[in-house]
Amino acid sequence: MRVSASQLPGLPVDSPSSSAFALYVEGPRDREILRAWAWRVSPHLATRLMDAAVILGGRQPDRAAEHFTGLRLAAGDAARGVCVLDRDDLPPPPADPPLAPGLELFTWSRRHIESYLLVPEAILRSVGLPPREPRLRRLLAGLLPDEGDEGALRDLNAKALLRESGPLSRVLGRPVSPGRLAREMDRGEIHDDVLGLFARLATTLGLAAHVPPSCAG
Repeated sequence: MRVSASQLPGLPVDSPSSSAFALYVEGPRDREILRAWAWRVSPHLATRLMDAAVILGGRQPDRAAEHFTGLRLAAGDAARGVCVLDRDDLPPPPADPPLAPGLELFTWSRRHIESYLLVPEAILRSVGLPPREPRLRRLLAGLLPDEGDEGALRDLNAKALLRESGPLSRVLGRPVSPGRLAREMDRGEIHDDVLGLFARLATTLGLAAHVPPSCAG
């Protein structure tokens, strides 16, 4: 049974939900970033996720639960959903509890989804600059933690760093678009947290065969 998201209570959305699955994201940029990464991993998964995306308009898990209740009423107990949220300034949860029967919660271990975009070579490619130019790499090193410093990357305010008038744009002399940056990232530059989310989503959607085994971590 295919259910139009516009028929469900609580949230306006941009496109119809998949038949019995909803992917809740905070905003259009989150959806754009996830889509770009998913295309690198599995076009099958990317298509299904974007068909099912529901925009919450911020970090509002209660709105996701309310919307999903309507989906279950329309589509039955087979309905499934995943709500993907930034951690923001909250401490990392020991485990994400379900928001409602059939609706899983996934919270990034880093502060924001944008925190997973901070790959120096991908940043430079995204703005048309040579990714291995030593002077540019030194400029980025002054703003970004070492790629192996997960603690610093976890707490960094990536949204402020990447905003149009933010430090990265000023240093590089041109704006850095998070969506374009995500599209420039190679498969090997995508973080294990992202791959773990995609493995979970692929299992939920019955698409595990279309996702590389390495996504399972």
